[in-house]
Amino acid sequence: MTNQAPSLTCPLCSCPQFQQEEARSDSRWGFTSHRMTLLVCQNCRYVLHFYDKNSIFDFD
Repeated sequence: MTNQAPSLTCPLCSCPQFQQEEARSDSRWGFTSHRMTLLVCQNCRYVLHFYDKNSIFDFD
């Protein structure tokens, strides 16, 4: 028995192919920065957001 990760598909069109992008969003007052990984469906262009962590000391 193998442990395979489930394959990701678009919730709108069920396409399994995505373009990966990186995004950064600052808070309203600029004290925190949020880094996200975006997966963009290659068929319908729906964007899936994946968020890991934020830091008040992230001033890049």
